[in-house]
Amino acid sequence: MKDGSVIGIDVGCSPKRRSSAICRLDWSVLTISREIVRFRAVEPERENAIKHVADGRRIVAAAFDGPIRRGFDIIGRYRTAERMLTRRLRPLIGKPGQSSTPVGRLLNHHANECVRHLVTHSDVQDARHGVPIDRKALVEAFPSSFLGMMIEKPTRLAARRGDRSDTFFQHLATTGILRSLIEHCLPGRQLARDLRSVVNHDDRAAFICALSALCVAMGDFVAVGDKKDGWIILPPRRFIQSEQWALLHINAREEEAGALHIEGPLAVC
Repeated sequence: MKDGSVIGIDVGCSPKRRSSAICRLDWSVLTISREIVRFRAVEPERENAIKHVADGRRIVAAAFDGPIRRGFDIIGRYRTAERMLTRRLRPLIGKPGQSSTPVGRLLNHHANECVRHLVTHSDVQDARHGVPIDRKALVEAFPSSFLGMMIEKPTRLAARRGDRSDTFFQHLATTGILRSLIEHCLPGRQLARDLRSVVNHDDRAAFICALSALCVAMGDFVAVGDKKDGWIILPPRRFIQSEQWALLHINAREEEAGALHIEGPLAVC
């Protein structure tokens, strides 16, 4: 794919703080660029921000940091995807929130609203990946789990709940692993701006959602979940550390078949 765009949206719930953000990642044959806009979870500000970044564009895939499933209704229960990333992995990389809690239901609602605006104002391409939740290429991301999967011995970073995703982002940007992932997905291009220039918490989350969408667009990713309640996208198999991978496999054995989906060159692993 010589050129294209993906979208990542960090879904927030605050009507007062600009704690939501949308990132559009664009690539050509030579460069990779990004645009990020923050917004509050109120209308029309939310719709206007999404429209500004995505209006009329062809979007290969889009990822949302909030619970979504086929039909885009309120899920309201503890999902396979959440269990897969919590059991055994929580001490290493934290955990996603539960869709069954009041906060989870609220985030679910706001994620659905972001989906609605994006498909209204952009041309999201049809899903081509193996675990779709919709005819369009709309997927769920969870930045701290996505990042934590790529870190060897993440407990050494002493990340806490409030700063976990920022700590993980800084580590992976500094060590070059994030750049390696981007180069893996889009070889031969130059980043227009250094990754370390992304310093705001919500901007970083939106950017990682966009990377999750990019992995889906390139057909190289891991996902956890099920057909009923949706999937959370993780990095390509080759980027997941051996300890986290082993724990994912153990967790998958305690769920129904298919809870761990591998797509791409290493899908037989």
